[in-house]
Amino acid sequence: MEGREIKNHQIKVNLPGGIVSVGDLSVIVEILEKAGIENVRFGTRQQLYFSASSTQLEDIEHGFLMSDTDFETDADRHPNIVSSYVAEELFNSANWLREGVYKDILDTFSYTPGLKINLIDDSQTLIPFFSGNLNFISSDIGNYWHLYLRFPKTNHIYYWSSLVYSEDIAVLSEMIESMILSQKNLYYDQPEIDGNQLEANVRASGNFLFQSPISLLKAPEFQVPYYEGFNKYNEKYWLGIYRRNELFPVAFLKDLCNICRKTRIGQLYTTPWKSIIIKGVESADRKLWNAALDKNRINVRHASNELNWQTEDLCEESLALKHELIRQFNEYDLRTFKLCFAIKINPKSGLFGSVVIRKQTAEGTETDARFDLLHTIDFNPNSKHYHTYAKGIKKTDLLPFLIQLCEDYYYLQTLAAGKQTDNYYEINQNIEQEVTYVQQCSVCLSIYDEVWGEESKGIPAGTPFSALPEEYCCPLCEADLSQFTPIIKETLNTF
Repeated sequence: MEGREIKNHQIKVNLPGGIVSVGDLSVIVEILEKAGIENVRFGTRQQLYFSASSTQLEDIEHGFLMSDTDFETDADRHPNIVSSYVAEELFNSANWLREGVYKDILDTFSYTPGLKINLIDDSQTLIPFFSGNLNFISSDIGNYWHLYLRFPKTNHIYYWSSLVYSEDIAVLSEMIESMILSQKNLYYDQPEIDGNQLEANVRASGNFLFQSPISLLKAPEFQVPYYEGFNKYNEKYWLGIYRRNELFPVAFLKDLCNICRKTRIGQLYTTPWKSIIIKGVESADRKLWNAALDKNRINVRHASNELNWQTEDLCEESLALKHELIRQFNEYDLRTFKLCFAIKINPKSGLFGSVVIRKQTAEGTETDARFDLLHTIDFNPNSKHYHTYAKGIKKTDLLPFLIQLCEDYYYLQTLAAGKQTDNYYEINQNIEQEVTYVQQCSVCLSIYDEVWGEESKGIPAGTPFSALPEEYCCPLCEADLSQFTPIIKETLNTF
């Protein structure tokens, strides 16, 4: 009607653990199709998004209520539970963490979490370790998990002193969440937080089956697995689908559901890279899937340097910057193997990456925007500690800084390769055998060497820099972890 404003609403449907049954997805797709919704998106927490007008929303809400589909409109009060279940069988070989364990844990959640919860296999690199508030990461002991608590709206990470039993995860999560949200002045968006006190209060209030860890968590060497196209595993195939514009046509999802039913595939999976994966495709059925890709003009086999990016959900600015930088990377023929990039436009968004392009919050026009460039200390995006590489960069100057950062990374990789016997690099053998790294404080030039640890701070010898607590600071000048940079130990005698 003329003069009446048409408002679009953002609707979110959580898919716990990144798993959705074909039956449930078919119901959702049918409701959206009848309402005239053409496209949906998948988010960094494995959830489903779409936009609807007020008129469309009335029909959608009715359909969702009738089908018992949980959803939120213009809100994100209940983040999706993220899991690495999608990586099972495809990108890792866990010792004890299987489909049944994930599903049993998800089934024990009798409440809808208000904090971000991650259930992560420690042997895979498709799903980030620390993007949640409660990060449960599998340990060496069957059905026991490390717990890393990242307090809301902070980068403060607290390591729970004991391993958590699978059957306790849901109840423990609810108790921790209740304490955090009821005492925001202590645990929510605070510069100083006492994790020990929170753990003591939880232990005093509940009866949980804890277990002492036999070893510290060691993040695997990182590499984003190629997560799209047809790929063989266990005599079958899996199909990964990525969309450059993040939009998945509803008509295409309907076709996928129809093929799944015909070929007896019971569920689909979403990833934090805003893609979907279908497992269990029989060789004889590939023609059906290819026909659906052809019919809907769905491209697969994008370049790897386009797949290793994290952008914020529903953020056109970050998506546009990603496309611009990828175009520039391709023109320069820049190598980005083993690196992954994140673009943070909004403060405190839960993205991860080995390299982070962070927009400064100062107001101004888009042409005035400035960006900070950060990277994790060891370039593993699952590391908890970031180093500021450059500050206040103009958008037009991002490329040369990123080129130099990649150059620095591969220089370090080349040096590290010199320590291995099966390397390709022609490096002086005397140097090869001696190159080791320590971390140097850029303020006072003090050194942290994991061989010795830090006895004065109770850190035992052999503790890697990546395992240091968030509150660690230089014992001489009290600079925080972000002020430390890697340096070749053998070069210290030149200072």
